[in-house]
Amino acid sequence: MLCNTVFMFFIQVSVCFTFSQLDSMSVTPKGRARGQAPTIEQINADILTQLASEYWAPHSHLPRRSFEPKVIEDVYHKELIQNKFAIRRIMLLEFSQYLENYLWPNYIPEKASKTHVLSIVVLINEKFREGVPPWEACKSKPEHFPGFFRQVMEFCLEDDEAKVNIKEQTILMGFLIHCFNSLEVDVIREQVQRLVSLPMWVNLLPGRLEKELQLYPKYKKFWNIVKKVDAKADDKTKAKNEFERQFLSRLIQCFYKILDSIPETGKIKANKVHYCERFVELMTDLEAQLPTRRFLNVVLDDSHVVVRCRLSHLNKRHEGKLFTQLLDMLTFYTGFEISDSTGTALTDHEMTDLHYDRMSSLQRAAYKLFEDLRRFSLSNVASVDTRKALTNHFEKLTASQLHQFAAHLNLMAPLPEETETTSDKEFLLELMVSMHERRQSQIQVLNETPLYPTDKLLWDENIVPTEYFSGEGCLALPKLNLQMLTLHDYLLRNFNLFRLESMYEIRQDLEDAILRMKPWVAENGETFFGGWARMAQPITAFSVVEVAKPNIGENHPASVRADVTITLNLRRQIKNEWEALRKHDVAFLISVRPMKKIGSRFNLKEEHFIESVGLLHVRGCEVEGMLNEEGRVIEDGPDPKPELPGAQRTYRVWLDSNQYQQDMAGTAAGGEDVYESFNIIMRRKPKENNFKAVLETIRNLMNTDCVVPDWLHDIILGYGDPGAAHYSKMENQIATLNWNDTFLSLDHLRAGFPGHNIKVTATDPAKQKPPFRITFPVTSGGGGKKRKKAEEEKETEKKELVVEPHVIPNRGPYPYNQPKRNTIQFTPTQIEAIRAGMQPGLTMVVGPPGTGKTDVAVQIISNIYHNFPSQRTLIVTHSNQALNQLFEKIIALDIDERHLLRLGHGEEALETEKDFSRYGRVNYVLARRLELLKEVERLQESLRVGGDVAYTCETAGHFFLYQVVARWEKFLSKVKPTTSGQRSDSEDILEHFPFNKYFENAPQPVFKGKSFDEDMDIAEGCYRHIKKIFQQLEEFRAFELLRSGLDRSKYLMIKEAKIIAMTCTHAALKRHDLVNMNFQYDNILMEESAQILEIETFIPLLLQNPEDGFSRLKRWIMIGDHHQLPPVIKNMAFQKYSNMEQSLFTRFVRLGVPTVDLDAQGRARPSVATLYNWRYKKLGNLPHVHLTQEFHRANPGFRFDFQLINVEDFNGVGESEPNPYFYQNLAEAEYVVALFMYMRLLGYPAEKISILTTYNGQKHLIRDVINQRCAGNPLIGQPSKVTTVDRFQGQQNDYILLSLVRTRAVGHIRDVRRLVVAMSRARLGLYVFARVSLFQNCYELSPTFNLLVERPLQLHLAPRETYPTTRKVEEIPFGQPLIVDDMPHMAQFVYDFYQDRLRVIQAKQGHQRQLQAQLAKPPVSHTPSQAKPVPKVQHVAKRQDSLKPPGTAEDTSEEEVGEKAGKEKTVEDNEDVEMKEEGAKSE
Repeated sequence: MLCNTVFMFFIQVSVCFTFSQLDSMSVTPKGRARGQAPTIEQINADILTQLASEYWAPHSHLPRRSFEPKVIEDVYHKELIQNKFAIRRIMLLEFSQYLENYLWPNYIPEKASKTHVLSIVVLINEKFREGVPPWEACKSKPEHFPGFFRQVMEFCLEDDEAKVNIKEQTILMGFLIHCFNSLEVDVIREQVQRLVSLPMWVNLLPGRLEKELQLYPKYKKFWNIVKKVDAKADDKTKAKNEFERQFLSRLIQCFYKILDSIPETGKIKANKVHYCERFVELMTDLEAQLPTRRFLNVVLDDSHVVVRCRLSHLNKRHEGKLFTQLLDMLTFYTGFEISDSTGTALTDHEMTDLHYDRMSSLQRAAYKLFEDLRRFSLSNVASVDTRKALTNHFEKLTASQLHQFAAHLNLMAPLPEETETTSDKEFLLELMVSMHERRQSQIQVLNETPLYPTDKLLWDENIVPTEYFSGEGCLALPKLNLQMLTLHDYLLRNFNLFRLESMYEIRQDLEDAILRMKPWVAENGETFFGGWARMAQPITAFSVVEVAKPNIGENHPASVRADVTITLNLRRQIKNEWEALRKHDVAFLISVRPMKKIGSRFNLKEEHFIESVGLLHVRGCEVEGMLNEEGRVIEDGPDPKPELPGAQRTYRVWLDSNQYQQDMAGTAAGGEDVYESFNIIMRRKPKENNFKAVLETIRNLMNTDCVVPDWLHDIILGYGDPGAAHYSKMENQIATLNWNDTFLSLDHLRAGFPGHNIKVTATDPAKQKPPFRITFPVTSGGGGKKRKKAEEEKETEKKELVVEPHVIPNRGPYPYNQPKRNTIQFTPTQIEAIRAGMQPGLTMVVGPPGTGKTDVAVQIISNIYHNFPSQRTLIVTHSNQALNQLFEKIIALDIDERHLLRLGHGEEALETEKDFSRYGRVNYVLARRLELLKEVERLQESLRVGGDVAYTCETAGHFFLYQVVARWEKFLSKVKPTTSGQRSDSEDILEHFPFNKYFENAPQPVFKGKSFDEDMDIAEGCYRHIKKIFQQLEEFRAFELLRSGLDRSKYLMIKEAKIIAMTCTHAALKRHDLVNMNFQYDNILMEESAQILEIETFIPLLLQNPEDGFSRLKRWIMIGDHHQLPPVIKNMAFQKYSNMEQSLFTRFVRLGVPTVDLDAQGRARPSVATLYNWRYKKLGNLPHVHLTQEFHRANPGFRFDFQLINVEDFNGVGESEPNPYFYQNLAEAEYVVALFMYMRLLGYPAEKISILTTYNGQKHLIRDVINQRCAGNPLIGQPSKVTTVDRFQGQQNDYILLSLVRTRAVGHIRDVRRLVVAMSRARLGLYVFARVSLFQNCYELSPTFNLLVERPLQLHLAPRETYPTTRKVEEIPFGQPLIVDDMPHMAQFVYDFYQDRLRVIQAKQGHQRQLQAQLAKPPVSHTPSQAKPVPKVQHVAKRQDSLKPPGTAEDTSEEEVGEKAGKEKTVEDNEDVEMKEEGAKSE
């Protein structure tokens, strides 16, 4: 069984291969290695397949044999070493669960061989490369990991290549990197932290050690403790401690040995280069995290790692390009602006002080030791601290003198007397210079960095890798792991990664546009363009028109402007697109000088893109605007742009000042003038072209004092107590809060706080109604043993809640005055999330699918709004769709709509007639002002007051003060109790109430006359209604003074709005504008937090200026689900190697920040929910899932509510790949569409069915099949959506048909997060089409597929039923079920089923026509007949040919459909628009 199933994975794997394999493979256009896929027979005969079947594979039909160490030896030597650790062999072993079922269960530290240890290392490395959980096997037997790690360290230090060769050393180095990047795993952290602790300073020079201990007295205290402990330890413990302390220092020496063995010229072993690269990567990773860098940085400096690497032969060779780039990163982090002891960031001033201290020590030593350096010693620091000056002074000294100089500064070991040094003079000179030269400020370097990518960066594979990065090697990229050094480091890493990710997309656009232009060289040597591109045009003329003088303190121009002229002889639509280029749009200027003659083909398989098209330069620019006939920029505005004659258009653009300065310096040095060579301009789609604005935002943040709240600072960097920002540890907890309409009743409140003693202040049951104020016992955060003991003693008190029911003041007599109320019965976990969100601090809510995340978010917003009326809340989401869903629910609550504001695009998708955009709200306020003034006028008339009091808000205010308030106070004086205690009756209220006439349009009677208190409450409510009118007019008064829409919208944003919503992208783009207009807020709520990029999560924290140096932010509520899909990163290298797909939400979860995990879902049937609820801690079901009828009814026409349907090859073909990574499966596509047609014929509404797949290629194929078989047929029509699982995240439907596509390899559904999304989209029915034998053997997917395979793998239908049905889900359908054998069987059945239905419809129509003919006789009356015409279905019959089952002569072949779909791969993926258009056609 296994031979035909699990190892079908081996047929084709979408990865790149090692360099040793590339020679034997064909390479496709973009550098993707694609080998010949083995046949089924070859796989069945594979030795690994046979061994796995016998020893460790799951679901094997053979009895499992006992453990044999020789099997491990054979697999390692014959399959891994002989195949040079080929990825395919390793992947085959990893997928077969070799590690989980054989290597680790049988690992015993005392008996394990080197082969056993290295096999485990190889498999764990492969899990990291594949992106699947790597440490699960080790956690099953954690007691063995210390012994295993000790063996790994011993093999890392083995210098005998016969025992551990250089390739194995490289593999071990990769394993160490993974260990140090997994510090959140307890079993790993316990081992690796021993290697980087204070005792590792035993490797320092004695003088350097003494100097460091003097600098940090607390370390000296700890050092003495370590020495005392060592003195008491036995020999075995001493040896163990010594090994661990010296490990990294000895590893450095092993590295030096390999580095020094690389010759200056001649052949070089690739494995040695890879080892050196991996070592530098390891050191960089250790330096980039404070816990590992704190003591290691001194050891690296004492070992002179950077200097040795700089002077190495590898650093000067072409093969060492990546090594050099990695070394630059290591150099950057070794000198990073941070205090290693305290972890605080160092300012430029503090860094300058440290530099001057070092230079002073150097000058004193020079004065003492060398008379020849007296002039140097007495010079001012600024004149001698450059590299050139230091070199000129020190190169006069001999090697021994330099050694003596360095030893005096504790940089080298002292030389014995009268002994010459063995060290090289070049090394000693570089050591002295590099240690003391002036360093450029990191901020200054950043500010001088061009924001636009250039051709050199765009096509550097080490920096911007191709789409097909395999994950094997290392790259010169920063990593986003658990911890950052400082906020500057945090922002800088994100800046670089965001910039590089943008470069990857820009490179794709450039390649596409330039190839479409077909640049050739004409006979006269000029460039000729033989093609055209929508997004690019040849440049007719280019000139730099302005170079502004530099600002003070800068060396680059303040601005550079240029004019670009192009000729737009294009279709009107495309010409309009070019003319619609707006201010701040980014374009690219390109120089090509092709060498190919006219008509030549561009063969990217054999030559690089740059050489093929003759690309010289790429520079970015920002559009200022198009010029009119007078040469002036046409400003953007409401007025239509003028019509310009002719086809020539000139654009004024801003160039990058930093890049211009560098280019001019190159030109002055004899290089080509870049700006004389541009001949193409390229634009990009606006949605994909916002990278510059985001980069500028990040750079601006780095140039300002980023004030992050103190309670958040350390958590964002990944240090300290992860729970420090939880409300229970905050000093400013709020004891009593108004829970507004959160609870539906007192019983609901009691159920919401299980285990608490509820004390209600009102004893009368009639008064024990919501809303409630709840007082919680407050415990101050932190504290030592005494405080903990006191808190334990008050445990009983902590469980007591004081509940105070209160009545919302009467708001007026009109129906719309009644407050809107929540109707959701929140669960205890949801209530805890709401409580945490109302309190100050950081609240993290993990919301599994269907658990009411949005409802919780909306209730938190509402409660904050009512408890803290003066505070402003910012809502941020990843998508416009989620923001609109949230906003629509907010509108339905008791929140005044004048306090709501929606920023950014997407507002038009709100399902409401009201406009919540900035200008929509301005119009609302102006219209509302007029409405209120009319009310004032009506009130004036009712009171018979003269004058024009309703002319402005100001006159209305005077009217209120002098007329309304006076009458109200007079009324109170008449009806309030007298001094003798005598009270008026209700009739007095009616008699003296001054506003009776005004409220005549309210429901009558206004006063009930039952009691004084009731009528007095009504009277006060009426006055509140009137008072609110004038309060709003006072707020709107500014709109009478501000005349422009822009000023009014700004005022609305910074003064009026209390709840402001925007997407994270809008926040990143508009931060500068928001800060400048003094935008302020107190709370942030983020939905979809796990889908937002780390930097886009961070930027919304800083959309306001600090107050007195402190942030006013009080609450940060993050709601998301890290078990679903992460942010979308297109480039695999940035996604996996740099971990850019990790959201801040996910990082906080990894760090151990407390979360509230919602634990009850209300979306899906309980049976369907079992397919994914295993992924969560404790996910149950809401009561309505068990009570509502729709969840109890069966899916009509189906035996099961969910089923996995096995799909075999059709015509000998399973998955296909018409384009790279564009996977399709015709059998599954036809099967899915046939099932959809079957459901429609049973009566299922089309809008309740969605078809999902895991690949874009299959999505296009399914759409083609639907268009062929269903389009235009009113009996079938279109499903609600046909899209990918990734695009459907956050959405749901009643019935989901899911195609998994792959038949050779599991593919990216192996990411459990994608599996969770796929399984959780359906409410009532889920039908999965897949190659069962492949997916059921995947270790990560087994919890879900074990449930799926418990049911029959052939589709079971009940075609006698119709939609809807009364059958219960547990009942068996009437009659024998139809068991579908395969896809052709299903297609034939649907075809026949359709014909039967059609005959029934036509028979009914015939009968109705006869009936109509009889009724059509002229009636006696002249009244027209009311009989409606029966719809015709003749056009249905015309669609019969399209319903023929696949395989008939008329059926479209997979090649035709695949070719068509392949062409659509680059088209923007916009399912909503496409499906609406298709649906309109069918209608």
